[in-house]
Amino acid sequence: MANIASILKSEIARVARKEVRAEIESLKKSSAQQRSAIAGLRREVSALQKELRQAGRAQAAKAKVEAHADKAYRFSATRLAAHRQKLGLSAADYGKLVGMSGATIYLWEQGSSRPKPEQVQALGALKGLSRRAVLEKLGQAD
Repeated sequence: MANIASILKSEIARVARKEVRAEIESLKKSSAQQRSAIAGLRREVSALQKELRQAGRAQAAKAKVEAHADKAYRFSATRLAAHRQKLGLSAADYGKLVGMSGATIYLWEQGSSRPKPEQVQALGALKGLSRRAVLEKLGQAD
């Protein structure tokens, strides 16, 4: 006959393992839920950080445009030609942006004539815009 002490000991160990297993299952479920919640929060933080960066860039661009709007510009025929070529626009397209004809832009670039002060301000405001913004503005002007 088996020793009662060893049977009792093995039964206690079996019941203890069963209890521990049940407790571990609930902890595993809880851990999985918490990991899922943490992953969701990380995604949300990442999206918010991206939105914050975009807002910062937009604010910086707005401040840059405002700084250009308050600035008194000087006219340079060579710089006008260089800026137009940098944007890859024809004189006619560049003229549409400032409300002038392509021939007028060409004459300004050649130094044959000079723009009025308000036209110089319009040209200066164009220099504060990105290529994409200029092309969008040109698309709206059509």
